[in-house]
Amino acid sequence: MRKEDKGAIIEQLTATVKEYPNFYLTDIEALDAEKTSKLRRECFKQEVKLVVVKNSLLKKALENVDGDFSSLHDAMKGNTAVMFSQVANAPARLIKDFTKDTKGEGKPQLKAAYVQESFYIGAENLEALVTIKSKNELIADVIALLESPAKNVISALQSSGQTIHGLLKTLEER
Repeated sequence: MRKEDKGAIIEQLTATVKEYPNFYLTDIEALDAEKTSKLRRECFKQEVKLVVVKNSLLKKALENVDGDFSSLHDAMKGNTAVMFSQVANAPARLIKDFTKDTKGEGKPQLKAAYVQESFYIGAENLEALVTIKSKNELIADVIALLESPAKNVISALQSSGQTIHGLLKTLEER
């Protein structure tokens, strides 16, 4: 590969890393063509960008991004495919669903992940990554918690209003 081509790939990878806040390093080496196509279709459906990269080019691209990504260097051995996503847990759910039949032992296999400014190294972190809530899910939870007391107050006022109304009606009838 020519030096100009490598430079262009590094630039493109750098732009992609900056564009997506979350990315997963995976191993998809043993997948045949049919399963690879199926994985790519699933990634497309879930808005996950799947890119197969050379480890050395990915390392250079990560050097061009603000932050220290050196803890991911140990995971960049062998074949590496990167799953980029706006939603923190989408690639983890995709990997879990894709390997459901193999009890998590099959491919794609999680090598490492950079999610919500934290590093997760090793396949044993897949369950934790699946349960991470996205920003929108957390906002929805906070709104639900904030609405709950207001709903309780309104409900109490409505029920007590009916009780007072019933009491006044009874007194009126006497």
